[in-house]
Amino acid sequence: MNLDFDKLRETRAANPGALAEIYKNRKRREVIQGDGRLFIVAADHPARAALGVGKDPEAMANRYQLLENLAIALQNPGVDGVLGTPDIIDDLALLGLLDNKLVVGSMNRGGLKGASFEMDDRFGAYNVEGIVRDGLDFAKTLNRVNFSDAGTANMLEATAQAVSDSAAAGVPIMLEPFISEWVNGAIRNDLSTEQVILSIAIASGLGNSSGHTWMKLPVVENMERVMEATTMPTLLLGGDPVGTMEETFESWRKALVLPGVRGLVVGRSLLYPKDGDVASAIATAVELVHG
Repeated sequence: MNLDFDKLRETRAANPGALAEIYKNRKRREVIQGDGRLFIVAADHPARAALGVGKDPEAMANRYQLLENLAIALQNPGVDGVLGTPDIIDDLALLGLLDNKLVVGSMNRGGLKGASFEMDDRFGAYNVEGIVRDGLDFAKTLNRVNFSDAGTANMLEATAQAVSDSAAAGVPIMLEPFISEWVNGAIRNDLSTEQVILSIAIASGLGNSSGHTWMKLPVVENMERVMEATTMPTLLLGGDPVGTMEETFESWRKALVLPGVRGLVVGRSLLYPKDGDVASAIATAVELVHG
């Protein structure tokens, strides 16, 4: 696609106030419309020092390539929105790519991948005030619960406040819960059915109201049991791609028909498919969600 990166750089340097005007005039849509299902492309990984996709440890390092891949995704009318940190969302706004799309602000990016403090996942990106200021449509948090790491307590407290603030502002917020543990100096998420269900129970009770809370959950074994653990609207996440895309698509297809599942939030596996064909990968996911 022909994106005007020269203009983007010049505006950032010479007229940063233009962003406020762009957000003020952005054409917005309802969160739930049409068939009531959502497909959101995720791109908040770099701010958590997670640049790798598959076997390429720096796949997301080139910001221009990431923006081009996001532009390809967003031009598909079946893509309902995008999830990112302020740097990425601002870039997309400056490129004029956010009209009639849902914009999801990613909030806690302080638990850097590989850091000794990875579990102390501070809220260093969007807050609810910033999301309301820019007229964004959704908030998102990552909620990794590690019973052997005291840093988890800070994340739980901050998330509870974010959920409460979102409810007060009338902004939907999606929580992405995991039960996590340290394994040989790295964090591993436990994707067993029982532990995913436990993570849902913990996250569901955060905040002084659940009225605007959504879940963002991995596709695991026995998804029927997982979805019996919550009445909240749920979107399925993709994660770092494992196995073939055909296997991944089939697992999503089966989970998408379960009660309570309203769509997908997927990033790396579709923005950086092994064959390089972003448009085709996105189109297949759109068909899965919207038929």
